[in-house]
Amino acid sequence: MSDTSLELRSEITKGAKLNISLASVPMPVPGDDEVLIQVSASPINPSDLGLLIGPADVSTMKVTGPADNPLVTMDVPEAMMSAMGARLDESLPVGNEGAGLVVDAGVNAKGLIGKMVGVAGGAMYSQYRCVPASACLVMNEGTTAAQAASCFVNPLTALGMVETMKMEGHTALLHTAAASNLGQMLVKICLADDVQLVNIVRKKEQVDLLKSLGAKYVCNSSDATFMDDLVDALVATGATIGFDATGGGKLASQILTAMEIAANKTAKEYSRYGSTTFKQVYIYGGLDRSPTTLNRAFGMSWALGGWLLTPFIGKVGMDKFQELRQRVADEINTTFASHYTKEVSLAEVLSAESIQAYAKQATGTKYLINPQL
Repeated sequence: MSDTSLELRSEITKGAKLNISLASVPMPVPGDDEVLIQVSASPINPSDLGLLIGPADVSTMKVTGPADNPLVTMDVPEAMMSAMGARLDESLPVGNEGAGLVVDAGVNAKGLIGKMVGVAGGAMYSQYRCVPASACLVMNEGTTAAQAASCFVNPLTALGMVETMKMEGHTALLHTAAASNLGQMLVKICLADDVQLVNIVRKKEQVDLLKSLGAKYVCNSSDATFMDDLVDALVATGATIGFDATGGGKLASQILTAMEIAANKTAKEYSRYGSTTFKQVYIYGGLDRSPTTLNRAFGMSWALGGWLLTPFIGKVGMDKFQELRQRVADEINTTFASHYTKEVSLAEVLSAESIQAYAKQATGTKYLINPQL
């Protein structure tokens, strides 16, 4: 084993420049309750791009240096710099989750040596990563690092949506950008758990994909009949909570409006303030960076808010969280299977071609990093 570990770093300077580079750091040494993971797989999720690229303008990208140790630079718009104060001139490691073999451990965690584990420990775009043993999800025998790489963010977010629906008293839910890896997982969860789900996509081939998985209600936002189709699906399912991955534009408003129309179709009496059915939309992603536009056509019984996985875990408690994690481990090759467009090395993450591809956050385009390549 080497004395050093290579990891990917992102920095925004006070001069309004983003620098992405590789850094060689001393090999981590596990403490008594920690393990050392040889990371072999780590996905590039939309949630990673906030730190990796942040608000930088990809069109200004320049890649210099040798192919095995490139330096990427981009301009950061001045209008965005005020929000970057806490990270200026700080070289930050990137990567929310990943998987690999435990190759060393502290005295209280020796039993994990040789185990394949998944972990959401941050700084996972690294060849080796030291984390608390308690943070590891031990995978079942035969699971590969690539299969386990996305065992946290997408699976637990999808499960968290269903649990949030139940906790808040709703009986069915809606999801946007539904053909994503996460969306496909949610379709499978809802089918297995007998939960009614309305899916919103924007392409015909995405409709076909979800239908092939067994999804019953799939609405194409590109169709002229979208709002009518959406209302019909909401009437049929009774969904009054939605999770929106796009964030910007008018989609959240359209969802609330369609929920209001659906509620009024079954209302017992007229109310000048709109239906009394409470409607909730949570924004959990930012695929559309434009402002969120609301056209107030959905009465007064509604809410629009943000949803993140970490606060959800705090609400459900550790016992429930462990139950959900075990379900992920048990179903990692079925319900929670992830599909990747391309596997790349740490250096290849910084190629102009790779950045142009994963920065688009396009449905069906997902990169997997193998730091051992």
